[in-house]
Amino acid sequence: MAIVLHLDVLLAQRKIKSKELAAYVGITEQNLSLLKSGKVKGIRFSTLEKICERLACQPGDIIRYEPGAPVSEDGPEM
Repeated sequence: MAIVLHLDVLLAQRKIKSKELAAYVGITEQNLSLLKSGKVKGIRFSTLEKICERLACQPGDIIRYEPGAPVSEDGPEM
């Protein structure tokens, strides 16, 4: 899929643990892991908003369009 998530990069840059972000957003660590790996079909705007709020970023910092990116399997919607 040409949509690539850079959530893991932002977490590392801001020195925030996945566990902390998951608790802040109100999702499980497993769902956050699926989101980081791109194995989801979608994301709720409310979830994206909380992630952006905690990471002090814009949605475009997390979600990028990259033509030719490897295709991932569709997973659950968050």
